[in-house]
Amino acid sequence: MELGRYQFIQAARPFSLVVALINGGVALALAQRFDQFDGLRAGLVILACVLLQLAVNLINDLADLKLTAGQAVSPDCAQQIRINGRRGAACFLVAFFIACYLIVETGWPLLLLCVLGLLGALGYTLEPINYKRRGLGVVLVFWMMGVLFVSGGYLAITGQWSLKVVALSLPVSLLTSLLLLSNEIRDYHSDKGQQVATLTVRLGLDSGIRLFWLLVGGCYLICLALYFQGWLMMLWPLILSLLFLPLLKRLMNNRSLITQLPPRTGAFFLVFGLGYISGLLNLAP
Repeated sequence: MELGRYQFIQAARPFSLVVALINGGVALALAQRFDQFDGLRAGLVILACVLLQLAVNLINDLADLKLTAGQAVSPDCAQQIRINGRRGAACFLVAFFIACYLIVETGWPLLLLCVLGLLGALGYTLEPINYKRRGLGVVLVFWMMGVLFVSGGYLAITGQWSLKVVALSLPVSLLTSLLLLSNEIRDYHSDKGQQVATLTVRLGLDSGIRLFWLLVGGCYLICLALYFQGWLMMLWPLILSLLFLPLLKRLMNNRSLITQLPPRTGAFFLVFGLGYISGLLNLAP
């Protein structure tokens, strides 16, 4: 395996930080409707979201240290993986102190969410859980980095829990799964060769691509349902995101361009997410 894959910038997967920024932004957009909105808490929530996403990305490659002998990483790669793991642990530590402050401010329900989030993050690639190897990564990030991420951010800012917030988190939660699925589609052949049984490896590449488009369609259908429910006041800000769909389709039709799928999916996530937040900011109280 090439060392470049494990250099800090590559390991940090900057395109995936859109998850923290958009999902945290959705929590802020919902929280701004309440008088209890606290600017300091809001800033800390966004910072903690980014640190947690960065930490998950940096520890993600630790599982590669456990590859079979024929596929083992080189000593240089192994050293870089461990360095990134320590950086990820440092990000977790800073996020932990932020979480402690927010828990003191809001109470034990946030503590429960933080514990669940930490277990989910560590279990993604680390043994003995390793959701990725069990093909559960796409499902788990929907809940951990989507629904709980948004709901927890909202709780940290306002001190309140709301089922309406859970419902309003669903579009970006699906997009979170979509971003991980784009990684699995890109890495299908290497994961299959290393016997890493991701969901895409288990389903097959064609089925993984079909699932990708089902998630995309689900995002828009849920937004329509929220609009007709009266919880999302505007749909037009989402129109710009539709322009990305032909590009994503072209990338998957041309397998030589498949390496561009995750960053392009991240760009789609960003544009869709900003449009969605615009609709939420106009949500009537």
